[in-house]
Amino acid sequence: MRYSILDLSPVPEGSDARQAIANSIDLAQRAEAAGYYRYWMAEHHNMPGIASAATSVLIGHVADHTKTMRIGAGGIMLPNHAPLAIAEQFGTLATIHGDRIDLGLGRAPGGDQSVYHALRRGMQSGDRFPDDVVELMGYLGDAQPGARVMAHPGQGTHVPIWILGSSLYGAQLAAHLGLPYAFASHFAPDALDDAVAIYRRDFRPSAMWENPHFMLAANVFAAGTDDEGAYLRTSMQQAFVRLRTGQPGKLPRPVDDIDAEVGIQMRQAVDQALRVTAFGSRNTVKAQLTKMIDRYRPDEVILTGQIHDHAARVRSFEIAAEVMNEIGAGRD
Repeated sequence: MRYSILDLSPVPEGSDARQAIANSIDLAQRAEAAGYYRYWMAEHHNMPGIASAATSVLIGHVADHTKTMRIGAGGIMLPNHAPLAIAEQFGTLATIHGDRIDLGLGRAPGGDQSVYHALRRGMQSGDRFPDDVVELMGYLGDAQPGARVMAHPGQGTHVPIWILGSSLYGAQLAAHLGLPYAFASHFAPDALDDAVAIYRRDFRPSAMWENPHFMLAANVFAAGTDDEGAYLRTSMQQAFVRLRTGQPGKLPRPVDDIDAEVGIQMRQAVDQALRVTAFGSRNTVKAQLTKMIDRYRPDEVILTGQIHDHAARVRSFEIAAEVMNEIGAGRD
């Protein structure tokens, strides 16, 4: 089973975006050595704790510093952009780096109405998402005779397109277009069961994909002990609380008592949203990931984890790679 990383290039408290980007390069190189198949980055705006806003630029930077791993977007929030511009950006990446570039597309804005205004986009742009996806596919596919607009670079690069989602909408669109589908179960798992069922049931084979291809996203906080894994996890719990209460900031330092920090009720609500999570020692993480995989039968798994200390974050993904190799070997 292929396993991959979703990296938001987190900016920890006490650090800055420059160091966060350097950390992403280091993590990507170590991930490649550990056997990760894809390394995806996500578009977010107006978020001081995330350094991947200029996603295509950072993808190119990571691709420059790796050799074999697929590098891509997980994803680009297409309503923020003209399809032609994204085709040119990712066509350029594919022209430079060859068949290593992925393009995952999301319908969410990656920010609030103020961000939309700053990007000179209208909130109604999300209503055009299916048409924009099809238009973008055309720019990356073979050139059509008589086309008045083509992407140069882009046309004929056939950059693989994924649909990302956290609701039934994305599942239906991915099935209709015959595209692979990645569900944002790492932070919004409520519709996961229904979305996967609809995607697999309604999938229509396309020229690119004969069969449905589903990617499960999960958080992972792996460490030497269960207590250490739980401790590392508290940074993401705090960050999610701050996001939900309109106070986004840099990635908080971990704390010994998360309930004392955010309150029991808020912590329970956040844990419910982040329930597709594996944390703890190696064996504990293996058991938790195995349970998820047995339940949802994904074709691929993409792992993420907002951990304040870079060395601990690298080690968490290294442990997770060992675990995923063992799980995959057990299914051969």
